[in-house]
Formats: sequence, C-alpha cells, structure tokens
Amino acid sequence: MSKFGELIETRVPVLLDFYADWDEASSEMHPVLRDVAAALGDKARVIKIDVEKNQELSEALRVKGLPTLMIYKEGEMKWRQSGEQDANTLIGLINEYV
Repeated sequence: MSKFGELIETRVPVLLDFYADWDEASSEMHPVLRDVAAALGDKARVIKIDVEKNQELSEALRVKGLPTLMIYKEGEMKWRQSGEQDANTLIGLINEYV
C-alpha cells in the first residue's frame, strides 16, 4: 500500500487501470491504454494494476467491475469509472488535470 501512495503522489496525472487477464473487457482496453500513453507522453502516467495480484489494494479501493479506471493527481482521486472507455475520452479527461 505504501508503494501505491508513491505512485499517486505525483504532480503529473496518473491513470490507473484495474484489470484481470481473464476479463475480456479488460483485454480490450490494453490497446486503448497504449494509445493514451503514447498520446500523452510525459504529461501523464498510465499504470495497469492486476486485481488478482493486488487484491488488498483492489478491496481497499472497492474495485467491483472490470476494468475500473481512476485518475489521481497529487494523491487525490479526480475521476473514476468502471467499464470500457475510448482513448479520446481518457486523453480529454487527463488533459483537464495536466
């Protein structure tokens, strides 16, 4: 959990993707997230978190549906949504916090 605090305490926005390998919607988000990361470059970070390997964190953040996406900046959650999103929507949301 302390490592999670370090991840989200940055000045650049951090997009977290809570996913599972067995979840089809999560798999469909992988190329979208690659596009988002490529489009934003150094302006933001995209981090994928496997719910199977990070159950304690997933439970603490009440991740129920997959994928669950969150945007943090300076330790504060700015946005959260479960389900698939398109790259342009995510890029637009992240740009609000750059």
